[in-house]
Amino acid sequence: MPDTMLLIQMLILLIVIGGAAGVLAGLLGVGGGIVLVPAFFYAFQTLGYDGPQLMQVCLATSLATIIVTSVRSVLSHNKKGAVDWHILRGWGIGIAIGAVLGVLVASSLRSVVLQGIFGVLGLVIGVYLGLGRAHWRLGQEMPRGVTRAVLSPMMGFLSVLMGIGGGSFGVPLMSLYNTPIHRAVATAAGFGVIIAVPSVAGFLFLDVVDAPPFTLGAVNGPAFAVVIAMTLMTAPLGVKLAHAMDPKPLKRVFAVFLTLVALNMLRKSLGW
Repeated sequence: MPDTMLLIQMLILLIVIGGAAGVLAGLLGVGGGIVLVPAFFYAFQTLGYDGPQLMQVCLATSLATIIVTSVRSVLSHNKKGAVDWHILRGWGIGIAIGAVLGVLVASSLRSVVLQGIFGVLGLVIGVYLGLGRAHWRLGQEMPRGVTRAVLSPMMGFLSVLMGIGGGSFGVPLMSLYNTPIHRAVATAAGFGVIIAVPSVAGFLFLDVVDAPPFTLGAVNGPAFAVVIAMTLMTAPLGVKLAHAMDPKPLKRVFAVFLTLVALNMLRKSLGW
C-alpha cells in the first residue's frame, strides 16, 4: 500500500494541475493534453514514480481526460451549429486508424524516447502558437483524396504520441485550409473524441511496470478523476477571463512557456 503522505502529496499536485489546465483551456483555447502530459510526468517523477513506462501513463491518462472534455465540448458546440460534421466524417476514419497505430508504437517505446518525441512536436506547436498568423493559408478548403489520406492518420498518430486531442494539430490545420476559427475549434473537439476513445481502449490493456498507485493498464485513476473534476470547474473561469481581457498576448506567453517545457523534455530525453 502506498504511503499515505505520498498519496496526499499526489492529490494536491493533481488538483493544482487540473485547475491550471482548465483555466488555460478556457482562456487560450489550447487543448488540455499539451499541459497535462508534462505536468503528469513531472508530478509522478517528483513523487518517485519514475518507471521505464512513465510517459505511457502520462499519455494514456491525458487521453482519458480528453474523452470527457471533448465529448462535452462537441455537444456544447453542436448546439450552436458550429461543428462541421462533413469534415468529421471525411477525416474520422483516417484519424482513428492513426490513433490505433499510435498506441501500438507508443506501447513499444521507452519513456525516454516518448519524451524526445513530445519535446520535438511540442517545439513545433509552441513556435506556431508564437509566430503563426491568422491569414496564413495552404488552400481554400480542406484537402481530399491522397492529401487527406496522408494527413488524417498522421494527425491521429502524432496526437497519441503526445497524449493530446485534436486541437493542437487540428485547429491550425483547418485554419490553414480556410476553415473559420470557431468552426475549426468546434470540429477539432470531435477529432479529440476520435483520437482518444480507441487509444485509451488500447492503453487499458498495456501492462505497465512500476506504475503510480491505482493505475489500470496505463490510465491512472486518481489523476483522471481529479483532473476531470478540476477542469470542469475551472474551464468556465478561463472562458470568463478570455472575455475580460485580450488573450493574444497571453497566447504568446503560453507559446514561450510551452517551448521551454518542450526543450526541457527534450533535454531530459537526451540525458543532459
